[in-house]
Amino acid sequence: MPEFHSRFEKIDRRVPIDEHNCAVQFDVTKCKNCTLCRRACADTQTVLDYYSLSSTGDMPICVHCGQCSSACPFGAIVEVNDVDKVKAALKDPEKIVIFQTAPAVRVGLGEAFGMDPGTFVEGKMVAALRTLGADYVFDTDFGADLTIMEEATELLHRLQSEEIPIPQFTSCCPAWVEFAETFYPDLLQHLSSTKSPISILSPVIKTYFAQQKNIDPKKIVNVCVTPCTAKKAEIRRPELSASGLFWDEPEIRDTDICITTRELAQWIQDENIDFASLEDSKFDKAFGEASGGGRIFGNSGGVMEAAIRTAYHMFTGRPAPKDFIPFEPVRGLQGVKKATVIFGHFVLHVAAISGLGNARAFIDDLIKNDAFEDYSFIEVMACPGGCIGGGGQPKVKLPQVKKVQEARTASIYKSDEETDIKASWQNPEIETLYEAFLDEPLSEMAEFTLHTYFSDKSDQLGRMKNLTPQTNPMSPKYKPPTEE
Repeated sequence: MPEFHSRFEKIDRRVPIDEHNCAVQFDVTKCKNCTLCRRACADTQTVLDYYSLSSTGDMPICVHCGQCSSACPFGAIVEVNDVDKVKAALKDPEKIVIFQTAPAVRVGLGEAFGMDPGTFVEGKMVAALRTLGADYVFDTDFGADLTIMEEATELLHRLQSEEIPIPQFTSCCPAWVEFAETFYPDLLQHLSSTKSPISILSPVIKTYFAQQKNIDPKKIVNVCVTPCTAKKAEIRRPELSASGLFWDEPEIRDTDICITTRELAQWIQDENIDFASLEDSKFDKAFGEASGGGRIFGNSGGVMEAAIRTAYHMFTGRPAPKDFIPFEPVRGLQGVKKATVIFGHFVLHVAAISGLGNARAFIDDLIKNDAFEDYSFIEVMACPGGCIGGGGQPKVKLPQVKKVQEARTASIYKSDEETDIKASWQNPEIETLYEAFLDEPLSEMAEFTLHTYFSDKSDQLGRMKNLTPQTNPMSPKYKPPTEE
């Protein structure tokens, strides 16, 4: 077999990034070979070194989490900038441009304007988007509530069925989904089929909202603002086209453009908008109300806690007791958090995991000990700390990462404390949507609009699967087998 030569240089010090990557891009002229990106990908996220370029046809495996760009202090790795696409849509008089903003954006955006880490800037964020030309601004926290309604119902069905395997893994993090599809395809039957909050709200906008407002859905441009670079890949998934199927218009995509917190901040600065002086504005009605459960989605453990608040009601018919609000066992920045939850006669063992390296170790342990049924529900977020530490958030110098993440996390939980509506099922806008359009969770219309499927992508690894740094000849940690 001929010796393999990669087109990528210095892969012992850099993350190889394909020039067609839709989420992140690499500028070799700015690279100092500091190894920080490599360590983020190989050690924290366990992607690099767990595949071989000689096996993949020299195509890098990327789950688009963007942690390499967060780690790079020199601007050599940055997100792919899609702001010009949004500007073009705003200039088109035929287009209706609708923004939705993810939970973690509002506790990170202010940092780009000199505000303290974790400053809650929801009102100024909405005002900035209106100033930039938005026709409507909706809250992805509403989409989080909708995700919980479906996911909690799905969990109830899974626990009561002898045919659907437990545990149920969350599926709202697109980098985690890609990681599972590539490295753990046997897990896909465990993933919730419910779409992520962004990908659940977008088709509702282009179906129900378009009908309500008598808007031609082909004129709607859905733009999501996220802490996450992986959403740039998620919105391109071909199966996320429910609105096109609904209208029998194949060219309609559910979500059209994704920009990160950093991209929005730079855009605001480029337009010379005085962010700090903006008068607070509110989200538009229809999808502007969110429960505390929807608000905490940006934190590791937030999806788990939100699901518990609503699942308890679905199991028992009663609101979740104060023991579950806040549910401290799944809060905090620890990589793996475990808890036991009692719903009537159900005893649920749950876990909340952030960081793909932590997920890999946890899953490998479940496989080794054949212990999957020890758990009922497992949340996984790719980025350490959850979405508050997403690959598209304002960059933070390494010594300050923990302090900044703690501030962002605390700000989100404070928002939860300040709302009277604690659980997704209590959101009046959610109730209206089900009554007018979706009927009930897991109904035929809900399945069509709000659920998706996943695909085995392990073939991308080529012939060499189940590699570790110690068994991968291309890894600096490779240990050649010794002759006996």
